[in-house]
Parts: sequence; C-alpha cells; structure tokens
Amino acid sequence: MSFENLKLIEPILRALKTEGYTTPTPIQEQSIPIILQQRDLLGCAQTGTGKTAAFAIPILQLLYNDRLQHKEQKTIKALILTPTRELAIQIGESFTAYGKHTGLKQIVVFGGVSQNPQADAIRRGVDILVATPGRLLDLMQQRIVHLDHIKMLVLDEADRMLDMGFVNDVKKIIAKVPAKRQTLFFSATMPKEIQTLADTILTRPEKVEVTPVSSTADTIQQELFYVEKNDKRALLNHILKDKEIKTALVFTRTKHGADKVVKDLVKVGITAEAIHGNKSQNARQRALTNFKNRTTRVLIATDIAARGIDIDELTHVINYELPNVPETYVHRIGRTGRAGASGIALSFCDSEELPFLKDIHKLIAKQIPVNEEHPYPMSPQSMVAKSEAAKSAGGGGRGGAPKRGRGYGNKDRGRAGSGGSGMSGARSGGNRGRRD
Repeated sequence: MSFENLKLIEPILRALKTEGYTTPTPIQEQSIPIILQQRDLLGCAQTGTGKTAAFAIPILQLLYNDRLQHKEQKTIKALILTPTRELAIQIGESFTAYGKHTGLKQIVVFGGVSQNPQADAIRRGVDILVATPGRLLDLMQQRIVHLDHIKMLVLDEADRMLDMGFVNDVKKIIAKVPAKRQTLFFSATMPKEIQTLADTILTRPEKVEVTPVSSTADTIQQELFYVEKNDKRALLNHILKDKEIKTALVFTRTKHGADKVVKDLVKVGITAEAIHGNKSQNARQRALTNFKNRTTRVLIATDIAARGIDIDELTHVINYELPNVPETYVHRIGRTGRAGASGIALSFCDSEELPFLKDIHKLIAKQIPVNEEHPYPMSPQSMVAKSEAAKSAGGGGRGGAPKRGRGYGNKDRGRAGSGGSGMSGARSGGNRGRRD
C-alpha cells in the first residue's frame, strides 16, 4: 500500500513526497478512506501510530475539493481540539507541511501567550483552526471566533482531555458547532467516560482500532530497575554514561521533580532541560527545539507537557518515577518506537512505587523484564519487605513484585528489532507517515 493507492490529490501527494512519506501507517491506511467518504470516525490508537496524518491529510483534501466547487470565503471550516500547547503546535506544523500546495490557511491558538497575533490571523481568514479548549473559549466569548461554518470537527487525545479536566469546555464548544458536520474522535484509551462522550457526538461512526487498547508496542524493549529512591539520581547518571544514548526523554511525576533532575544532570556535565506547565511557552518551545536538534541531550518532562512531543529517532524513554495512572505508562513509552521504529523504555521503581508497578503490569498484561546489572540493585524480595514495613509503620502502599526478567547481560540483548545491543540497541527505521 502506498499513499497513491489512497486516491489522494496531486498537491497532497507532492507534499508527502517532500516530507519523505512513502507508506501509510495502519491507522492512516484505514482512516483516510473513511474520512474521504465523509463518515464519522472513532479511532482508538496508541500515540506514535500516525494519527495526525490520518486526519490532517483527508481534511485538507476535502476542504481543497470543496473550495474548487464553491469558492467560499475563508471561514473556519475545520476545527481540531487538542489538550496541550505542544500537541496543538505540532498538529499545526503537520497541516502546514501536508497542505503547502493547497492554498488552505490554518492557525493554531493556545493559551500562555498573547492572543493578539492569533486574533489578527483569524480576522484575516483561515480555513482550519487548531486549538486548545481554554483559549478557544476565550476567543469565542470575545466574538473573535465563530464556529457557524464548521464542517469538520476533530477531538484528538480525548482521554487526555478528560484527564486534564477539559471535558466541560469541550462540551461547551461542541454546542456551538453545527449539528450537521463530520466528526472525528481519537483516543489512545477508551475508558467509560470517553466512550460516553463519543456516543453523544458521533453519528453512526466507523471504528478504527489498530492496536489493542492500552497495549505497548512490540517494537519497544522494556526494562525495569528496582532501586532505592535515594539512588535514582546516581542510577540515571550511570545509564547516561553510555554515549550511544544520543537522546533520552525522562519522565517525572511533578514539575519540581523535573527541575531537580535537570539540576542534578547539569552538575555532572550532561546537557538537560525541563518542560512542564510552570515554564513559559517560549521556554518550552526552546527546550523542545534544542532537544530535537540535539543541542540538549536529555529532556525531562511531566506527563501533560510531554503529550504531543514528536522526536524522530528518539531511542530512549526513561521513567525516573513511575506514573500513578497505569495508562500513562503506555503513553510515556510510546514516545519511542514510533510508527514501526524500535526503541528502549527503562523504568525505575522504588518500594513506594510497587502499587503503581502492579497496576501497570495488570494493564499491559505482561511483566516488565528486570535488569539487575547496575550498581544500585534491590532484589524484588527486599522491595516487598520495605513496602510492607512502610505499610506497618503507617506509610501506606500495596502490591507485590513481578517475576525477575532478563537484563542486558544475556543473549536477548538489544531485541527491540534494531540488531544493536544493550541500552543503545534501538534505531529508527522507515520513511513512514509518523509526524504524529
């Protein structure tokens, strides 16, 4: 299957060729024909599967053909709602890249920056609006944005919208969109609340599900490190001594924790920056740009700030702290091993995090292999004993330890599909549609 087989118009095919895209990913191959038939769509796919191109390409084609027929003025005809600034910017970049030869105009609006340039661009006329819910509602209330002519509505990362408390804002926005429209709904997971929302806004949708809900990609080599909480900093430094790790995205649960990890890494001469909600938009974009061009080797992020980060050839994701929501683990490690490429996900676990680990294992329906070949190992038995002691002392905690898995020191090294070895075994592969 090639993009030519999907009956795409020449201006878009030319743009895709420029971007180096030759073969659609499964979500693109299945979704694009449905959207071109102007059907509602419910897409359930992991992050990194190419969702952005799956909806951006057919939206551009439908709007382009519509303009040829009707020669309408530039009113907003497609609205894409997304939870974070980073993801909004990235979606905007995708529309710009794929639509460079169509003459269609798009604008991205989000909070944290002055609204004036965004408002001026909207007044000049745009076809496609990519927005975060809060800023869009502000602009609607000021009567700068009008949604009367919307023909296509996209909700992207709907589960994250729910996590971030945007559902009521989304409902207010949908109430202002014409009832007669095409709606596309994408979510990495499908909890009951998200399914209920989908049922209320979609009309006889086609469903596309390219991977099992909440599964982890087979191309990602996962490893677990049992370690004392106070040894995590030293373990991270030890892992990053491997110069083969060109880039690493490190996750913490809190903004303060992210800043602390940056400070610790910089002290030992490792270039690192943090990206989280307390940073200004300019600082976040600068950190992301530095990471993409490898000026910065390590990017430390909180979960909300990281949604939408798309780095080609990102080989390593490191969970410095395990997430307390198991689905978040799937989102995190999905930043590597994208669109068929391979990747490595390393997770640190101290005794307080055993309950989180138990929930993750239950969700992904497998045990993460344990690596004990590092200077700061704790045995599973020690971890459980410490956790039980904390409970007895009133410190809370629950759960047990998984069976011991394989470390780097055996024949299964570098099995993420790259043919490499150890922590540096992952490499990128394939010119596929993976801007998402």
